[in-house]
Amino acid sequence: MSISKAPKAPHFNVASPAPYIVSIETNRPSKLNAFYTPMWHELKSLFDFFSHDPETRAIIISGAGDRAFTAGLDVTAASDSNTSALSSKKHSDPSRKATVLRRHILELQDVISSVARCEKPTIACMHGYAYGLAVDLSSACDIRLCAPDTKFCVKEVDIGLAADVGTLSRIPKVVGLTSWCKEVCLTARPFSPEEALHNNFVSRVVPGGKKELLEAGVELAKLIASKSPVAVQGTKNILDAAHGRTVEDNLNYTAVWNAAMLQSSDVERAMLSGLKKRVPTFEKL
Repeated sequence: MSISKAPKAPHFNVASPAPYIVSIETNRPSKLNAFYTPMWHELKSLFDFFSHDPETRAIIISGAGDRAFTAGLDVTAASDSNTSALSSKKHSDPSRKATVLRRHILELQDVISSVARCEKPTIACMHGYAYGLAVDLSSACDIRLCAPDTKFCVKEVDIGLAADVGTLSRIPKVVGLTSWCKEVCLTARPFSPEEALHNNFVSRVVPGGKKELLEAGVELAKLIASKSPVAVQGTKNILDAAHGRTVEDNLNYTAVWNAAMLQSSDVERAMLSGLKKRVPTFEKL
């Protein structure tokens, strides 16, 4: 694996639990894995790297410790008058201050978008507190699993703002712009794993604790990694491209994509493996 070549990220534990699989674990358990400034840059650098890494076929993201996937934004750090864009006194003019804030928000949005645009399938394994930013981050992942102890919350209205780095744009695409979606976003009330499963926010509640959750995440990632990377990455790309397109437009996009990708040797290997009842192997991508 290319773990040794990955960007330095002191606030994340990066490992390879199985061939072609990368585990990225938020490593700030004493603060419930809450995010502050250095972590944003580190997370983006990791996803940008592994997105193009030919040794990587699936990525798992989780949180260190027993208490939280992430409790969201480190509010104490964010309210520091010396570093916060919100409390910056550099510009007294509202328009100029708004420009600074807009740039700051776009920068943070791009961090979460780096997860969404990652070429490799991403699996969020959530346990404990999954508040605020946890929903932004997991909504950007392809697949979401959780433990029975997970406590979800779109927390932002409780700290006086509309969620601005991804939740309000992505969660309606994940679960639909439903009454339930608006309820949890408008009230900031916590919701349970069972409620998350019922409303299609997670695909599975894994029985047991964090250990069993991560084992399930690794097994799922291994299954994905066993498939043709040309087929897997193409499938993810086409599914993501379907958002905002008509069926006809996406069918045309699919035809153009597969006009190139069907020429891969992976197609013949996969077909022959089925006929000869053997496990196929595929080249890196």
